[in-house]
Amino acid sequence: MTTAQDLLIVSMGVEPDAPVHTGDLSLALAGAELVDLVEAEAVTLDGDLIVPGLLPSTGDRLLDDAASSLVRQQPYESTEDWLWRRGRGLASAYLAALESDGLITRARGRWLPMPTGRRSLTDSPLRRRAEERRASGEPVLAALAAAVGIEDKPTEPTDSAGRQEASDDGPGPDGTGDAVEAVLAAVGDAVTELESVRQRRTIEDAAFDNVWRAP
Repeated sequence: MTTAQDLLIVSMGVEPDAPVHTGDLSLALAGAELVDLVEAEAVTLDGDLIVPGLLPSTGDRLLDDAASSLVRQQPYESTEDWLWRRGRGLASAYLAALESDGLITRARGRWLPMPTGRRSLTDSPLRRRAEERRASGEPVLAALAAAVGIEDKPTEPTDSAGRQEASDDGPGPDGTGDAVEAVLAAVGDAVTELESVRQRRTIEDAAFDNVWRAP
């Protein structure tokens, strides 16, 4: 199970009236892959540049594909460029992978035996793991979920008075925390930039409609 899979599963549990934008999710999934590659010591960050290391087999097809697609010659790729390049259509790729593994099913229409476009998660150990990871407030998944607009509801241990106990756990094992935090910050910046593009297009479309309709 990868962080990207966990994030996708969490995103599918969001209420229908507050869906996650596909573009935002794709950027965050690319960030999740990079976090896992950092923690697997498959890459390091030199400033904002992604420096590839060994090419390990992670046991996950999409994460292996991410590792194999790293730019391995100087000048290396920046984190921002990775998010936009790798993130293109990535949400659809992860949805297809989970569906092929039987972790996602398509609802069938009331009158038609053919599956409809609605997808739902099956009850599986992978789903329960993702939900438990979110409920625990694990910082990496929480940050990625927040970046795409998912309200986090962590369950923290409490003391004898019922107060939440602070956790000292930071993202990533020793030596990778700063790199992981840099990736998470880059995801937040990329999602903010994409939202600005969406708003600008909305304004431009509205202005065009006003001109078109003007007498």
